[in-house]
Amino acid sequence: MRAGPVAAGGVAWWAVEPQPTPARPGIPGSAAAHAIETVFRLESPRVVAGVARIVRDLGIAEELAQDALVAALERWPRDGVPDNPGAWLMATARHRAVDLIRRRETYARKLAEIGRDLETAPPSYDAPADPDDIDDDLLRLVFTTCHPVLSAEARTALTLRLLGGLTTAEIARAYLVPEPTIAQRVVRAKRTLAKQNVAFEVPYGPDREARLGSVLDVIYLIFNEGYAATTGDDLLRPGLCEDALRLARVLSALMPKEPEVHGLTSLLEFQASRTAARTGPDGAPVLLKDQNRRRWNRMLIARGIRALDRAGATATGAPGPYALQAAIAACHAHAHAYEETDWRAIATLYGLLAARAPSPVVELNRAVAVAMADGPAKGLELVDALAAEPALRDYHLLPSVRADLLARLGRTTEARAEFERAAGLARNEKERELLLRRAAETPDRP
Repeated sequence: MRAGPVAAGGVAWWAVEPQPTPARPGIPGSAAAHAIETVFRLESPRVVAGVARIVRDLGIAEELAQDALVAALERWPRDGVPDNPGAWLMATARHRAVDLIRRRETYARKLAEIGRDLETAPPSYDAPADPDDIDDDLLRLVFTTCHPVLSAEARTALTLRLLGGLTTAEIARAYLVPEPTIAQRVVRAKRTLAKQNVAFEVPYGPDREARLGSVLDVIYLIFNEGYAATTGDDLLRPGLCEDALRLARVLSALMPKEPEVHGLTSLLEFQASRTAARTGPDGAPVLLKDQNRRRWNRMLIARGIRALDRAGATATGAPGPYALQAAIAACHAHAHAYEETDWRAIATLYGLLAARAPSPVVELNRAVAVAMADGPAKGLELVDALAAEPALRDYHLLPSVRADLLARLGRTTEARAEFERAAGLARNEKERELLLRRAAETPDRP
């Protein structure tokens, strides 16, 4: 599971929405290239998933998506960005897939079955793709990349690369491992799927059960990257959050008797409900305690409550990790003001989560809750016990939390130094700015 928490606690408290400026006919090529990069980052998962359904090979599907990107780089600076750039990329990639099938004799049968229908209608670059088809293709892509022939690490890395559209550097940062390690995992995973001739499908029966845990983890990680991006100028990548939430909802309908599916869906609904309140008018992050809770989306909160109820109704034993995180998020959602938050209940839930799914990040979140329930000294004691954890050595939220607790204890000189250390470790520009601002606002005195 990714090191960075989604809000199963009070650590990752901020995010901002990117506002890309689309290119227009006649503007410089550099501006169009920036727009193309932004569009492709958002649309590539759908393009890869849609093409993979045709060619049945994830490596080839990714190459064809890249071909569509090259075509966009050639045409959009001259002609302008289409009204529906995602549909343009999808149509271009799909027709190149048909051309590829036509050229290869070994794909003659697939051309007869699939290519004929695609050839009968002229390509449409402006008509939006059917949302249901997009959901189905993305769900197939998740289950394919989570096939048991791959290691758990390879499944998540490949899905984040293809479905999440993340770079190897971003995935490496999320996992706190070297970038070459992630690159090797992705390449080997695609080769293994091709060699094993893994079907591009949503499995049924025991095969589906075997892949479910990995699928849930991947959906969680994709949402988490969208909710608090590891790198870049923006903290929020809404497209990833929307894709992850949509996949969770589809999976809930597909597997109504699985409590952890509902638990994950509930967690994401609760987290998505806070988006509008997490930034100020100037785009600066707003901490949880300062958020205007009237801007929290009550419809999403209601959906989260219903999903959490379904998780409880379908469970036959103790709640799973996602249901526990959803219960923590529900505590925040039920508090009409920050001061009304039941931090003791949250600390208890984190204790259950730590026992069910041990993790240094879970312990860090628990320390925050304990500090709110029992005072900063208790929380600092727990945080200091995590200082030697290898997984948290370069994790900027550890010194960030420590700095906040030191400041509350009046140890401002130490707090200022910890905020500065956290800023030095942060890879996201908005997080770095926030941490430097908090350091500047902390008096440099004993």
